[in-house]
Amino acid sequence: MGCTLRNKTSSFILPIVLCTLLMLTSCAGNGMRPADESGDTIRFRYGENIEMVRYAHHIVVKMKNPWRKGTLHTYILTDEGKEKDWDVEGTIVRTPLKRSVVFNTAHASLLCMLGEADRIKGVCDLKYMNIPEIHRRLLSSAGSEPSLIDCGNSMSPDIETIIDLGADGILLSPFENSGGYGKVEELGIPIIECADYMETSALGRAEWMRFYGILYGCEAKADSLFNMVEESYLQWKEKARQSQVSRSIITERMTGSTWYVAGGRSSVGKLIADANGKYAWANDTHSGSLALPFETVLDKAGDADVWIFNDGSPVPMTYGRLSSEHHGYTSMKAFRDHHVYVVRSMETPYFEEVSFRPDRLLRDYIIMLHPDLNIGELTYFKPL
Repeated sequence: MGCTLRNKTSSFILPIVLCTLLMLTSCAGNGMRPADESGDTIRFRYGENIEMVRYAHHIVVKMKNPWRKGTLHTYILTDEGKEKDWDVEGTIVRTPLKRSVVFNTAHASLLCMLGEADRIKGVCDLKYMNIPEIHRRLLSSAGSEPSLIDCGNSMSPDIETIIDLGADGILLSPFENSGGYGKVEELGIPIIECADYMETSALGRAEWMRFYGILYGCEAKADSLFNMVEESYLQWKEKARQSQVSRSIITERMTGSTWYVAGGRSSVGKLIADANGKYAWANDTHSGSLALPFETVLDKAGDADVWIFNDGSPVPMTYGRLSSEHHGYTSMKAFRDHHVYVVRSMETPYFEEVSFRPDRLLRDYIIMLHPDLNIGELTYFKPL
């Protein structure tokens, strides 16, 4: 009786065991991750458009589409030689990058800050890069193995040059409705879409350096740099609250017949708020720029105490030149009171630094808005 029961039980269990083994084998063959391989989320404190999860042999990076609901791009970062079938679709990037092409001056500057400039083998729009290290390496690029190569215009890069230098990654900034990247997409080289500039806070954009640190194999250095930037930024923000002076500010100037002012939820709008400044569009809900006619700006912010903008012209701006650009400028309070501040971007590494060192930019805003704090000299802006 007992033997009969055991035989019947064995004949019942055996098919279940075989079926279970077959299912596990089938899952493994289809690239499914084992159930016990869970990932650890790499948490971002400020960045809203990027998510990263670390697994045993790879990191999955998902970039949110900043213009519409959905994902902009998914990347699988993995050490060379450890590729396998993943249970997620995305662009495989072998890390750390060693021979990258960088289109944007802010990202080239960040890699210099992180001590990884030698991993940049090609750049685009070189004439707009105010980075001494990049120009030094270009000048020293003599011999059979150039240290750095100029890959031409970012809108129409030199494809042959990029191929010749054996690039393992291309860093560029995506734009809404750009229509793709043309022949660059046909090279088979991973394109890293650097959408950090679409973050709506200064620290949110700066925090993307943690992603770039992993991409270039210097995660600890990138985390350390960001922690320092965050601490400095928050200290300056607190310092601004101690001011007894409350000034208002207007940014940019006319471009043709339009004045593009920063929306209230933009990184600039939030920077002004963190600097404890008054801003006419502080309650606006846009995270980008607002295209306005001069009359609207004058009516809403013509009495702003401080006026700041970037001047990229080869000839220094003066009050005379400014008034000749648009006669209405003379009606602005900041113009009449001579409280106009300008960044000479051809001479000052403004665009190179402020994206990932917003603490320095916040300090400048506080100096201009709160003279009673007696902080010191400006870093980027200079009085006109």
